[in-house]
Amino acid sequence: MMVILTAMTIELAIFDFDGTLADSYPVFADSVNVLAARHGFRQVQLHEQHTLRGMSARELMRELHLPAWKVPAVMADFRGILQRRIHDVHPFPGVLDALHALLDKRMQLALATSNTLQNVTAVLGEALTSRFATLECGTSLFGKSHRLRRILKHTRMATTEAIYVGDEIRDAEAASEAGMMFGAVAWGYTTMEALLRTKPGRMFRLPADMLELEGCDRRLE
Repeated sequence: MMVILTAMTIELAIFDFDGTLADSYPVFADSVNVLAARHGFRQVQLHEQHTLRGMSARELMRELHLPAWKVPAVMADFRGILQRRIHDVHPFPGVLDALHALLDKRMQLALATSNTLQNVTAVLGEALTSRFATLECGTSLFGKSHRLRRILKHTRMATTEAIYVGDEIRDAEAASEAGMMFGAVAWGYTTMEALLRTKPGRMFRLPADMLELEGCDRRLE
C-alpha cells in the first residue's frame, strides 16, 4: 500500500488559560487546603506539591480522596477565589507578546478554559481577548473536547489545521478526543516529564517558542 504524505498548515491555535497563559498556580497552591477544609478532601503538604504536579487530574482526585461529584462545587469555589484575587494572577512573561505576534501574522486564536470570561479578560485584557476568534469559558473539568469541537465548527477549521496548547494531561486527552494536535507548555501546572509521556505534537519550553506555530506544517499519513 502506498503512503501519501501531505502538509497541512496550522491555521488555528486554541489555548488553555490557567497554567498556559496565566500564572495562577501560586493562588491555587495558597487555596487548595482552604478548599480541602470546605469540601472535605485531603489536605496537601508542602513536600507533596512536586509529586502531585506530575499527576493527571483523575490521579490527583484519587490521591486527595476527592470524589467526582464534588468537583463542580470545588471548581466553582476556586473560580470565586481567583476572581477575588485576580490582582495576584498575571500572564506568564512573554505570553502577551507571543499572542499578539501570532495574531499579527493572521493566525486565528481561540480559548478553551474552565475559568470564567471575567477572569480571562481581567488577566489578558479586553484589547487582546477581543482579537480572539472565539472564547469558550466555564467548561467542566473533563468537558474540554466538546468545547474544542465547538471552536472548530465556529472557525470552520479542520482538525488537521488546529492545535490545542495546554499545560495539563487532561488538555492532552481533550485534544486527542477532538482529533487534533496537542502542544504542551513547560511552565504550567503539570511537570514537563509528565506532559512528555502524553507524546505531544509540539513542546514549548518558553512562551516565545509558540511563535514557531506561525507557518508550521503538520504531516499526515
